[in-house]
Amino acid sequence: MMLAEMLSYPFLVRALVVGVLVSLCSSLLGVSLVLKRYSMIGDGLSHVGFGALAVATAFNVAPLAVAVPVVVVSAVLLLRLSQNSRIKGDAAIAMISSGALAVGVIVISLTTGMNTDVSNYMFGSILSLSTADARFSAVLSAAVLALFILFYPRIFAVTFDETFARATGTRTGVYNMLIAVLTAVTVVLGMRMMGALLISSLIIFPPLSAMRVCRTFKSVVICSAVDSVACFAAGMLCSYALELPTGPAVVAVNMLAFGAFALAGRLKHGK
Repeated sequence: MMLAEMLSYPFLVRALVVGVLVSLCSSLLGVSLVLKRYSMIGDGLSHVGFGALAVATAFNVAPLAVAVPVVVVSAVLLLRLSQNSRIKGDAAIAMISSGALAVGVIVISLTTGMNTDVSNYMFGSILSLSTADARFSAVLSAAVLALFILFYPRIFAVTFDETFARATGTRTGVYNMLIAVLTAVTVVLGMRMMGALLISSLIIFPPLSAMRVCRTFKSVVICSAVDSVACFAAGMLCSYALELPTGPAVVAVNMLAFGAFALAGRLKHGK
């Protein structure tokens, strides 16, 4: 059986475990980001992550140890900038992401040049996930999931009606910051397999698919999580069977799932 054959390779098992955890984190956070019209934050932070990983590689430093704090700081800065009426959210994302990407490319050009490691960060590679990286990613993913579940009521409140949540005493700034930080961590963890160019698809596609058929926040969150995990597993299976790159295969499966959900939504709701 093909699945059993896949699971006989340790690097594929590591990729599947970490991929499922990251997909789960991405889909849960993606619901809030999409509803708050902030879904492109994943794309912006992935560019920042690429810049940080490239610089770490150029100076032979542990990539994840550098990228995680850099992207978290960028997420906090991005949130602060977007709250400034003179710099809108999309402009802040473009400014930070393009700047970080430029710095990363300049440092690479002046040091190691465009090597295989750098290309893996841009386009993704399951072969780049070491045992140490897998353990580190699993621990951080578990922490993201635990925090999301623990603060779920507050995240729900700031997602749907931030003004009302603030009026009832909820510290909306803190929970918006929490969402941004958790997203930053998730983006960095997912870049090793999906690549900087494709990681945002894990944040955007599952929530949008779930919203085609579900009408409550809780049902959208659950449906998005199930869809994301199933699409990642199916994408990895297709990648192995057809010898395709993992990232694009996962995105292609998500696109097909979105089409199926859109059709189901039309049949269910008649629009």
